[in-house]
Amino acid sequence: MIDKVTGAGALPFAIQLKALLDQEARYQPKLSGLRVIESAQDNGLRMTVKLRDFQVRELLSLTRFFGFSGDTFSLAVNLLDRFLAVVKIQPKHLSCVGLCCFYIAVKTSEEERNIPLASDLIRISQNRFTVHDMMRMEKIVLEKLYWKVKAPTALHFLRFFHSHIQEKMDAESKRILNIERLEAQLKACHCSFIFTKIKPSLLALSLLALEIEDQHECEPVPALKEALDGLQERLSVKAGDLVCMRELVAKCLAEYATTKCLKPNGQRLRWIISGRTARQLKHSYYKIAHLPTIPESAY
Repeated sequence: MIDKVTGAGALPFAIQLKALLDQEARYQPKLSGLRVIESAQDNGLRMTVKLRDFQVRELLSLTRFFGFSGDTFSLAVNLLDRFLAVVKIQPKHLSCVGLCCFYIAVKTSEEERNIPLASDLIRISQNRFTVHDMMRMEKIVLEKLYWKVKAPTALHFLRFFHSHIQEKMDAESKRILNIERLEAQLKACHCSFIFTKIKPSLLALSLLALEIEDQHECEPVPALKEALDGLQERLSVKAGDLVCMRELVAKCLAEYATTKCLKPNGQRLRWIISGRTARQLKHSYYKIAHLPTIPESAY
């Protein structure tokens, strides 16, 4: 159901939507765990909102560097948030956890020929742990998530809703909503912890509502408004809740557009070194100490 929601032979929209919504509830991060992260002090000993957001930006940098799809990034964020919400990890383990979630998402969403070696991922991301550490952490992540990997992400809902709206538009109006722009905005939202507690379907609906309001306020398109209202009704979202979420999304995107906002640093990954340095690094790789034992205490 997640892999194919549109096209000839697809199930009716209402049936697909119900299936996605039923799955959505089972793949949401645990709220109690998210609240613990939200209330944690930035003392270097506990997971914090700031550390989580930094790690997501690192994953976005890797996604862009390797040219992976938005599906890979959104799934990696979902896996990371779900894991952080059930296991108390120390900040020193976060980069390993993040890279493992990313690698799981890559192996789930990308074609086999495009999947890099774990050693290459570690080297490109300039992390200081071994492949053995990464494989050990990957097993922990999968076990704690009960091997439930293929989650319905906000990107699934965004594309699904966008396709549904497009079907109701005429040929001229179909160019109004730009899915690439919407997906880029969603990536920015993923970099903000505040949206970890929001249902993916509501986040997708809010992005569409904001885009329709911003781009077509002067020249409203009745068909767009009607389609959006229909989606809102199907999702049982109150008007006030949608307005609040739309404002949160607008604030996030405005902050992301400023120069003060920390953004993914792809340049850091473009690590050009001489052959001599590469040989030295190759030998020093085997001297990297393994990560200490990873406590698996839950919230």
